[in-house]
Amino acid sequence: MKHELKKEGKFSYLEIGEGTPIIILHGLMGGLSNFDGVASYFPAQGYKVLIPELPLYTTSLIKTSVGTFAKYLNDFIEQLALENVILLGNSLGGHIALVYTKMFPEKIKALVITGSSGLYESAMGESYPKRGDYEYIRKKAEDVFYDPKIATKEIVDEVYATVNDRNKLVKTLAIAKSAIRHNMAKDLPNMHSTTCIIWGRNDNVTPPEVAEDFNKLLPDSDLFWIDKCGHAAMMEHPDEFNQILHAWLKERNF
Repeated sequence: MKHELKKEGKFSYLEIGEGTPIIILHGLMGGLSNFDGVASYFPAQGYKVLIPELPLYTTSLIKTSVGTFAKYLNDFIEQLALENVILLGNSLGGHIALVYTKMFPEKIKALVITGSSGLYESAMGESYPKRGDYEYIRKKAEDVFYDPKIATKEIVDEVYATVNDRNKLVKTLAIAKSAIRHNMAKDLPNMHSTTCIIWGRNDNVTPPEVAEDFNKLLPDSDLFWIDKCGHAAMMEHPDEFNQILHAWLKERNF
């Protein structure tokens, strides 16, 4: 998927299609391309897909937190004068979407989370002690997926470059600590936004019981599983992910 990034004020983002806005939030080590499958499918179904670049490594260290990124998302939504948005987040992006939904429930039409942090973080708080070891980083990247071949050299190189950039590493650790502090367990029962939970049955980062806990704690949620799938369902099984999400949106009249 090749689209030009739009620039508006402090925001850089992809915008594809017309219709109900779906805002996609990428994860800590993820990029806009992680959602190529979603971005190529939903515009043809009457949705506008927007993928902002999150300022994970450009925010000052003292302000680097999940809450800051949720406020950045609100600035983005206000800048583009969007209403009744559907938020779709993977991993840290799901966590930002959850915090945003808690803060601004009136702006949300629906919430979609996949492999989201917010309740449990197994791989986010690490200090990457072997960050100079390419093979270690490659194995860590492969562990994100059920099929290790999804972790292409390009993906491994990107993670390796991030954790070997001192500034980015410090920010990564700050974000990880913020994610652990921003545990949502007490907030979720009070969050009544309609939520779709799509989870890989073989997720090693946020294991299946995390999805079950989200489903139990959220008052209005539906949980769907994808077999032979790790932490990034929209990358590993894009067609199945799109079919589940589209069917759910239609059933809920979104």
